Amino acid sequence: MVDKYGTGDDPYTYKSSDVLINKFDIQDPMILEEAEKEFTELAALSINFKEPPYTFETLCDIHRTLFSDLFEWAGVIRTIDISKGTSRFCSCEFIERESNKLFSSLAKDSFLEGLERALFIKKLAEYYCDINVLHPFREGNGRAQRILFEHICINSGYNLNLSGISVKEWTDANILGYHCDYSAMEKIFDRCVSTIEA
Repeated sequence: MVDKYGTGDDPYTYKSSDVLINKFDIQDPMILEEAEKEFTELAALSINFKEPPYTFETLCDIHRTLFSDLFEWAGVIRTIDISKGTSRFCSCEFIERESNKLFSSLAKDSFLEGLERALFIKKLAEYYCDINVLHPFREGNGRAQRILFEHICINSGYNLNLSGISVKEWTDANILGYHCDYSAMEKIFDRCVSTIEA
């Protein structure tokens, strides 16, 4: 059975299904989707702003907070390779190594603190797209990563509000970013990043 990520036999899903195994044994995909939405929206409210350092473990902690009520593997690196469309995400065996490289680079860039806005937007887009290629978890990568980047923005004196971005525009920008073309993501962030007023 091929799941939506094209992984083939998937130990994360119920047999002959693409529904993720969950703590409530929900096997109807629509019901699980609604449960995910409700649980993660509530859990997100409990995540307080965190100051640097931002590490891969920070991302894992956010994911764990969002999804631990539903999934045993919340905050844990996936053990299978996944792809979406023509985008194959980082092989699971290299996630830890590659994440350490990216977050070390982010630390060397002082977590983007003190940059003038244009350079901040440019760097934010690059890091967002590069970290997105990791896709370290079986599901829920985007939600966890967006919260992490909200924290990065707040720490640098900005708000990030993606509510006005369509699914298509966001998906297209991430696909381009996968191929190291960050221009579309830069345009999105330029519209969605605003200075926090004192």
